[in-house]
Amino acid sequence: MTALLVLPQPIARLPTLRSHHHRLAFLQRSYKLGPSSRVTAMSSSSSDPSLETVAPRAAVTSERKLNPDLQEQVPKPYLARAMAAVDPSHPEGTRGRDTRGMSVLQQHVAFFDSNGDGIVYPWETFKGMRAIGLGFPTSLATAFFINLVMSYPTQPSWIPSPLLSIHIKNIHKAKHGSDSETYDTEGRFDPSKFDAIFSKFGRTHPNALTEDEINTMLKSNRNMYDFLGWGAAILEWKILYKVGKDKEGLLQRETVRGVFDGSLFERLQDSKKSS
Repeated sequence: MTALLVLPQPIARLPTLRSHHHRLAFLQRSYKLGPSSRVTAMSSSSSDPSLETVAPRAAVTSERKLNPDLQEQVPKPYLARAMAAVDPSHPEGTRGRDTRGMSVLQQHVAFFDSNGDGIVYPWETFKGMRAIGLGFPTSLATAFFINLVMSYPTQPSWIPSPLLSIHIKNIHKAKHGSDSETYDTEGRFDPSKFDAIFSKFGRTHPNALTEDEINTMLKSNRNMYDFLGWGAAILEWKILYKVGKDKEGLLQRETVRGVFDGSLFERLQDSKKSS
């Protein structure tokens, strides 16, 4: 039974409207539905094929599910946030965090800018990797690779930097493919894409990823012939799993959220200093 069956006027006299949302708005105006009735009426949306997230003949849409209730958990989840990494547990982003007017992607990279000049050199990347708990050889190799790949796209001119500097103000130009797309092309944080990481691939635990699930995600996100993107994504997630997994070998949702705005790096650095 739905709320439509208890309306005081014949439904047959409703005007022809273009969509379920138009019909519902008409009913709310005409019959002044209360909050409980409105929720019940909305339940009929499940019969609207335009809202389906699973296609019967596309098995992959059933295997990698989306969260149909995300808009009830996060305000406007379709709206990419410029400065806050939000999710249902953090609707306003990391509490008490000073964004300094930077995009979420810029905040992520700014951790490695040790002197705050807006430029990250290889030795600063190395220092940051050591600060979050990576060993000397891994930090050295990772720092060289990251600055080698990301330096030129972020330069303010067409002239390459012999010091492989990364300019934070242009870091959005160094965004690679074959990723989760949680960062959009301008460096904002997309809540719906972040949530999809766990709704699609968190099969064992709804808010955590196992190492096997991370590997499945990496393969699933690959864009065709995007070899650089494949390698960059593997490097990022393997490092994150190494420094961020818990005692059960799980990568928790909060850990992953923290890496996007860089707050995880600060927590790892503080933890290493205290130990």
